[in-house]
Amino acid sequence: MKKSIKIILTIVITICLIAPAASAAKREKFGLDKRHKIAKRVKFRTSKKKIRWKMVMPWSKGLLFYDIAQHFCDSVRLASAGRLNIKPFSAGELVPAMQTFDAVSKGSADAGHDWPGYWKGKNEAFVAFASVPFGLDAEGYNIWLYEKGGLKMMQDLYGKFGLYVLPGGQLGQEMGLFSNKRATKMSDFKGMRLRTPGWYMDIMNILGASVSPLPGGEVYLALERGVIDAAEFSSPAINYPMGFDDITKYVIQPGVHQPGIQCGLFFNQKSYNKLPEDLKWIIDICAKETQLWSYNWINSLNAEAINRFKKKVEIVKMDKKTLIEFRKETKKYLDSVKAKHPDVNKVLSSQEAFIKEYAVWREARGGATPWPYEKYIKGQIYE
Repeated sequence: MKKSIKIILTIVITICLIAPAASAAKREKFGLDKRHKIAKRVKFRTSKKKIRWKMVMPWSKGLLFYDIAQHFCDSVRLASAGRLNIKPFSAGELVPAMQTFDAVSKGSADAGHDWPGYWKGKNEAFVAFASVPFGLDAEGYNIWLYEKGGLKMMQDLYGKFGLYVLPGGQLGQEMGLFSNKRATKMSDFKGMRLRTPGWYMDIMNILGASVSPLPGGEVYLALERGVIDAAEFSSPAINYPMGFDDITKYVIQPGVHQPGIQCGLFFNQKSYNKLPEDLKWIIDICAKETQLWSYNWINSLNAEAINRFKKKVEIVKMDKKTLIEFRKETKKYLDSVKAKHPDVNKVLSSQEAFIKEYAVWREARGGATPWPYEKYIKGQIYE
């Protein structure tokens, strides 16, 4: 009898051990690196031809955006051992800032760097690949572009103009408004004269502000002379050299107008097509390296810049009710833009679907924000 019981127990234990393994074996591997098959059997050889390109952009040499474009050019030069040398030219050196897109499209230059929202006049959907109010943050843009079909949509849009594009610089969230007026509630913004571009300009005008998309070089004087009451331009590290804290009292946070600043690297399609296969891969990999490096670099500088700003200006936060109202008004506006522009509808609908899908993970992981010990134990556990 004892022997029979032992045999039965052995069978039961064996079944218990095998069952999970058998169940797990039914599932396919979770996640695949699609590039692996291409890399496993490389069918091309290293090219020997030396190629020289020109890159144009809307940035002046002093702006960190220019440094990001230059970083990409340096990465390509290093990785190709100088076989592909892309020389960057700042705004005005070869063509005016806002003519860089057309210059590359027509083949006057081979490459360009941008913030896609500048080309809003060519197609409204360009803004969605740059910054969307209350939209994708840096993490969201990276996942959506590389894993959720965003890059294909971006390439389809640029492709209409004879261009090939890759993400080329993610700078995270922008600062809010530098101002001499303290604004935390919706009513505080009515009648305020602001500087901001893109979709946020339209939204603020709808809410009763008076908005102008002044060029970056004109913002300081406009604030100093009282032509405008408040202005946003970019991230803390990019704003700091512009000296807005010398002439304003407050910074109105957060930068809901641009949760993620996405830049692009675009190439004349014919120039790109002529490249040897190995150089195309170098461009692709260096663009990804620039996307990663730029985010780390700029946010390291942002931390230092914001601490400097705090010494001279008061950082104020819009209250929760105001942020919710802004969010509601933003949705109304974006829905109206989607209704008028099929390309915008396609791109924003894709982004919104991703945001909804990803929200489950965002919520599940909440509470692990690495705040300083003293803040966390006082109850600040969420970002």
